Amino acid sequence: MAEGGRYYFEDGLSLHALCTADEVRLLRLIRETFSVGVSARDGWIELAGEPDAVQRTEALLNGLVKFYRFRRRPLELPDFELLCRNFREGAGTDLEQLWNGRIHIGGKRGEIVPRSRKQLEYVTSMRSRDVVFGVGPAGTGKTYLAMAMAVSEFLENRVSRIILTRPARESGERLGFLPGSLEEKVSPYLRPLYDALYEMMSPDEARALVERGMIEVAPLAFMRGRTLNNAFIILDEAQNTTVDQMLMFLTRMGFGSRCVISGDPSQSDLGPGEHSGLRHALETLRGIPEIGIVRFGISDVVRHALLEKIITAYSEPIAASAERNQK
Repeated sequence: MAEGGRYYFEDGLSLHALCTADEVRLLRLIRETFSVGVSARDGWIELAGEPDAVQRTEALLNGLVKFYRFRRRPLELPDFELLCRNFREGAGTDLEQLWNGRIHIGGKRGEIVPRSRKQLEYVTSMRSRDVVFGVGPAGTGKTYLAMAMAVSEFLENRVSRIILTRPARESGERLGFLPGSLEEKVSPYLRPLYDALYEMMSPDEARALVERGMIEVAPLAFMRGRTLNNAFIILDEAQNTTVDQMLMFLTRMGFGSRCVISGDPSQSDLGPGEHSGLRHALETLRGIPEIGIVRFGISDVVRHALLEKIITAYSEPIAASAERNQK
């Protein structure tokens, strides 16, 4: 309950009850995020600063209390940090909507809750469309949420298998220059997909499903000539596909299948003269209503808060260079 720069926690609640972290750390995080003076005592939080900043801080606290009352358990610190950033930018999210958009995956994670409006839009799009593009910088949850949705759909018997694929191309290296067998050559490229999968289920469960052919992790080149029916298919790092590869992938989808394509157009490892299949697809397919396109921005980064600043710092000189080249 807000009262002219003072916020009172009713029903014996406290800031610590809303988040598992130490209250001193939470107060410091609020202070640094909103540029307000903040202190806590006897169920009250004193706020001082610009009226707009104080108002946004109060909106955050109101949202957190409401969220706690129907969820009945505290947030983890990364979620608290992200919500602070959202409310700072004036993008305060209805936390109940995020909770209602959660993905049930059972096992060790139980459920995955979208952490922002944009993530909720992404999840909603994956639920309602057969082909969805998730586009934006690293750390926005594109691959993670797609994997969660794939596991959920598989466990609820809406699809009979999961196909995970990505182009075997990174930072100028090519398969032919790597030592070992074909499996050893492609393994480093597929590691991020395995890492995301192991976040959703135990390695033993995942390996058993891989051995039975219910989960397949393979380079994009292995998709050629196939028709993938009743499958949830994820193409990761799609900015490294060529136009022909993207067309080949999109035409693999068979009856009862769904596709999610994720990537960051600004991070392509294609060579000179090669055109990104992701950029081409976004332009070519944007007028088809059955295809969802969700664009994430730097403010949607949900990893360590420092990552947002790092991406911004790297983006500014790139943007300035592009502007100079256009003049």
